[in-house]
Amino acid sequence: MSLTSSLLQLPPLKSLSLSNPFLHGSSPHSLLTKPSSSLTSPNPLPPSFLPPIRAMKTLQGRVVCATSDKTVAVEVVRLAPHPKYKRRVRKKKKYQAHDPDNRFKVGDIVQLEKSRPISKTKTFIAIPAPPRNSSSSSSSKADEAVPGEIGIPLESQQT
Repeated sequence: MSLTSSLLQLPPLKSLSLSNPFLHGSSPHSLLTKPSSSLTSPNPLPPSFLPPIRAMKTLQGRVVCATSDKTVAVEVVRLAPHPKYKRRVRKKKKYQAHDPDNRFKVGDIVQLEKSRPISKTKTFIAIPAPPRNSSSSSSSKADEAVPGEIGIPLESQQT
C-alpha cells in the first residue's frame, strides 16, 4: 500500500494567475454591456393607440362555380416543387368564398381576402382582382405602334 500511495503523490500545483480581467466575472458590469447609440432610445415602445398589425392572407384565383347563393368556388393555382423530382408543378386548391352581391360569374379572376369564419367552409371574401396592365396592353400598344412608325401596312390591311 505504501508503494502505490507514494507513486500517486504528485507535487503541489502552483496557483495560476489570470491575466484576462473578463474571465470568471472579475470585470465590472459596465464593460460587459452593449455600447449605446445616441440615435436609439433605450426602450422603444409602440404607441398604445395603434391596433396590433396582423398579416392578412390574400390569394388570387379563378371562379369555377357560382351556382350557390352568396358563395363562389374559387380555384387557386400555385407552383410548388415536386417532392422527388424537384421540378415545379402546378398545385390546385378550391376555396369557398363569400360573394354577398352575387356579382362574380364563372371564369372571373377574383382576389380572396381572409376574414372571420362565415360558415363551416367559408373563411374568405371574394373581391375583384386588380386588372393586369403589363402583358395585354403592352403587346397591343406595340402592335399598333410598329406599323405607324415604319409606315408599311400589315398584310391583313392590304387588298
